[in-house]
Amino acid sequence: MLRQAKPKNARAKRAMDKRAPQTHENPKTTLFVAGQKTSQILKLVTADLRMLKKPFVEAFMKKNDIHPFEDASSLEFFSLKNDTSLLVLSLHSKKRPHCLTICRTFDHKMLDMLELYVNPTSFRTLQQFKNKKPAIGLKPLISFHGTVFEDPNQTKWTLAKNLLLDLFRGQEASEVDVEGLQYLISISAAEPEEGQPQPELHIRCYLIKTLRSGQKLPRVEVEEMGPRIDATLGREQFPDPDLLKESLKKPKGLEPRTKKNIDMDIMGDKMGKIHMGKQDFNKLQTRKMKGLKRGRTPDDEATMVDAEEGSEDDEVTSPKRPKV
Repeated sequence: MLRQAKPKNARAKRAMDKRAPQTHENPKTTLFVAGQKTSQILKLVTADLRMLKKPFVEAFMKKNDIHPFEDASSLEFFSLKNDTSLLVLSLHSKKRPHCLTICRTFDHKMLDMLELYVNPTSFRTLQQFKNKKPAIGLKPLISFHGTVFEDPNQTKWTLAKNLLLDLFRGQEASEVDVEGLQYLISISAAEPEEGQPQPELHIRCYLIKTLRSGQKLPRVEVEEMGPRIDATLGREQFPDPDLLKESLKKPKGLEPRTKKNIDMDIMGDKMGKIHMGKQDFNKLQTRKMKGLKRGRTPDDEATMVDAEEGSEDDEVTSPKRPKV
């Protein structure tokens, strides 16, 4: 049997209950960790990503000797202690320059990872674009451009789409106010060609502006606000099938109950199916007509004949009543 830690006091119990699986999970928090050696480009990139992720962000400024593809136990420990399911490790070396490793955990166990090698020549910070910035905590619009993200098989690009979508999605909301849609994150990649280097991943952030158009719907324009990040994909670690299956399970009671045999058609009308039992036509209620009466059997006919003869004998033998 697995050993389970018991809380020593009420404060520890509240902390354990907060970390325990819940029906409605809290928004995913990202922990930014600095490796043993980083570059100035990585510091600027992580600072801009933290600005976009606020308030669901944590950061470690001290350097850590961590190599996640060799041993991920340190990141799993950080994930457990800080209750963060997403981690971004910045590490710079001669073999892998300006490397950002995006990691995702389930139950504080490493699920999948992907490396991004940032291009330092095309990188632009958030502050280099002199315009208005969105408010903290707003959900962005996220768009992906490129056929590489729609591959039915599991590839680096589909993993990058999944991780980046989790990284920028923010807090879940059932309804969104139009006024709150203030910026757009566009992620694009070109089609890979044989004999050519791997295409870069382009991340662009745009402000959304609504202008008067003289009609009911406003005219929408976008203006780049930064950061501008170009990166190539490096090493990857796909999720273990059993752990992925466990992470995709939905808790009971999360989905709304649906009534059986009731659905909606394309016009929005409610349609229902009724399952009828086997009908007994002998018990069917019909109009009482002579032609629909039950047919007589030979025994019934003989009884009817005897009854008629008996009635005739009675009429013959009965004395006539005198006339008054």
